[in-house]
Amino acid sequence: MENSTLEVSYKSAGTYRVIIGSDYSDLGGYVTELFPNLQRICIVTDSNVSGLYLDDVKKALKDCAGHITEYIFEAGEKSKTLDTVKSCYDKLLADDFNRRDLIVGLGGGVAGDVAAFIASTYMRGCAFINLPTSLLAMADSSVGGKCGVDYDKYKNIVGSIYMPRLVYAATYTLKSLPDREFSSGMAEVLKAGLIRDAVYYEWLINSFAEIMDRNEDVLNEMVYKAVGIKQYYVTKDPFEQNERMILNFGHTIGHALEKYFDFKYSHGECVALGSVAAAFIAHKRSMLSDEEFYEIRDMFVPFDLPISLDDYEIDRAFLNIGHDKKNTDSGLKFILLKKIGKAVIVNDVTEDEIKEAMKSLVAEWD
Repeated sequence: MENSTLEVSYKSAGTYRVIIGSDYSDLGGYVTELFPNLQRICIVTDSNVSGLYLDDVKKALKDCAGHITEYIFEAGEKSKTLDTVKSCYDKLLADDFNRRDLIVGLGGGVAGDVAAFIASTYMRGCAFINLPTSLLAMADSSVGGKCGVDYDKYKNIVGSIYMPRLVYAATYTLKSLPDREFSSGMAEVLKAGLIRDAVYYEWLINSFAEIMDRNEDVLNEMVYKAVGIKQYYVTKDPFEQNERMILNFGHTIGHALEKYFDFKYSHGECVALGSVAAAFIAHKRSMLSDEEFYEIRDMFVPFDLPISLDDYEIDRAFLNIGHDKKNTDSGLKFILLKKIGKAVIVNDVTEDEIKEAMKSLVAEWD
């Protein structure tokens, strides 16, 4: 398959390419083009991904630098901490890394966030490229520069916006992705269509069988279009001052549920639930028709994503929204849909509306 390329541009930070290819066979050429005199590379990855793709990446990069090493941390959200970052700093210092060297993030969203945050802070910032291996990372988190770690019970509360020099998505990694993680990524893909492109959303629905069978050509087209939507928003608003916030559709309630359930549910599962809740609010406000609301709700199901929960403590879960990073001095910003393919930022969603939407997720709620 010929590689697909998108460019993400920023007035203040230049341009970087997002490459969508089948495997890592072309990676070395892109890295050498960007860094012709590179001395050291550290690949930051987790204990799951390292056994699958670390050797492939090291082989692809073998002629790009004289010293190639890796830092491997235990897989899972529990490792997305400042302790993990500190441990990698120790590794970089021991190997004499400086700001002219390269950090490579290899893995899903956690690995990408941790690696990018390390690169953004080590010696006040060194070069970084991202190699996303999960659908969630390919379609969303690897593009746009947002990175960080969790602190205490707060998700992504310590971080920065730091642009990669390259994003290279090798879609063959999606073949080995566990079913639940693949479905988790589909929540962000569906979100992309819901907020920006109704035609793409309908294509996703009509192509669900090929998508869930992981047809290579269909996956490549799907990821390319999802990245294009993410690119549109981050190019217009790289530091999330206004329009980029639309990408947070489904995330305000979704993040609250993640914290409440102590990450029992994956990020994508919570985004799906948060999207259903946000669509519920829009429906109650007569922004969405009955048909649109039920289509949005029910179309998560073919992709093995939840649309309801067992009974839970709504008031306690709601408390998590108070610390969501999308709060501002003027109040909570909330993303709603005017229709499928058109999202808007609103500032007047009330506590009662949010709690009613959270309650609507309970399976036996009427």
